[in-house]
Amino acid sequence: MDVEKPWSTVRGWAVVGLLAACAAVNAQSGPPADAHEQAALRAQVQADLASRAKRDPNLATLNRLLAQPETAIDLARAEVTIEAMIDPKVNQPATLRALDNLAQAIRARFPQGDATDNEVKIGLLLNSLQVAGPWNGNRPFRYDLDNPMGEDPKDKLLSTYLTTRKGNCVSMPVLLVVLSQKLGIEATLVSAPAHVFARVRRDDGSWLNIEATSFGTVSDAHYQQDLAITPRAIQSGAYLRSLTKQQEILVMVDTLEQYYRHHRAPDDLLGLTLRVLTTDMTNVSGWLWRGEAYAALIDEKFLHKYGSVDAIPPELHDQYAVLHTNNIDMFRSAEALGWVEETAEHKADYLRSIQQVKAQQARTGR
Repeated sequence: MDVEKPWSTVRGWAVVGLLAACAAVNAQSGPPADAHEQAALRAQVQADLASRAKRDPNLATLNRLLAQPETAIDLARAEVTIEAMIDPKVNQPATLRALDNLAQAIRARFPQGDATDNEVKIGLLLNSLQVAGPWNGNRPFRYDLDNPMGEDPKDKLLSTYLTTRKGNCVSMPVLLVVLSQKLGIEATLVSAPAHVFARVRRDDGSWLNIEATSFGTVSDAHYQQDLAITPRAIQSGAYLRSLTKQQEILVMVDTLEQYYRHHRAPDDLLGLTLRVLTTDMTNVSGWLWRGEAYAALIDEKFLHKYGSVDAIPPELHDQYAVLHTNNIDMFRSAEALGWVEETAEHKADYLRSIQQVKAQQARTGR
């Protein structure tokens, strides 16, 4: 966003106005905007997205992916397409072949006949990932205890996980869901604060949560307590809901947003988050990354140039105020959905638990 031009301020407010209005409706935190006003804002947003897609081929590709009917979406292909946006060296055909080969090897372990219930299939799927055997080339998949936070976006890629066999709370559930769907098991990704897990359908129609980082089952109540998920976040649909395939694509796009934050201009990240939020207003990561984009714009246009807010020339105060307000509004929108910022204590506790697991493995030799 070029804050030197007056239209930038207008465009910024138009986008924020629409997103805030829709968020208020979703969060039931206020009355909806006037219908005519909302229609005008939507038209501005769509025009903005179309303009941005001409400048950023990734947005044009995402538009095509998200425009598909749910039944036509292939999550494996969507995943490798997005991964190539982060790392052009990703060999998409090879990754897709590796997934097909792995699914075929696991399917060969299923009992013969069509009567095999899903829970048997799910158990064999988890066993095939966790236990060394010919089905995985004697290379089981593991949680990467040396890199639990996945600081580099490339560490979260499915292609990386297939190569290294070391994953995290993004790549591991994505693999589990992709393989489940290839094996005829209904499955979906589920979002939680700074976490993703898998959910699979039992034969009786009920859902079973699979914590892919440990290959075990976990209840909703446990996630709610362990991750400090607020009742508001569940009510709004921000967390613990079974996602549609479009929303699953957005889980994958979260890693792309992380990549954009560090390797692309802030305005590019604004375009990407706008694409996310026009698809799903309850996508907490979209709001948070959009807030980060405005923070980056403030740093780029003002703080790096003038050193402090107090040193900004008076004639630029209004332009700074727009970005500052937008930055705050994005995080408030996430909070309206029930998001709560992770505390330093919670993160420290998690890292300590990782160290305890590593120490236990060192003692047992596992």
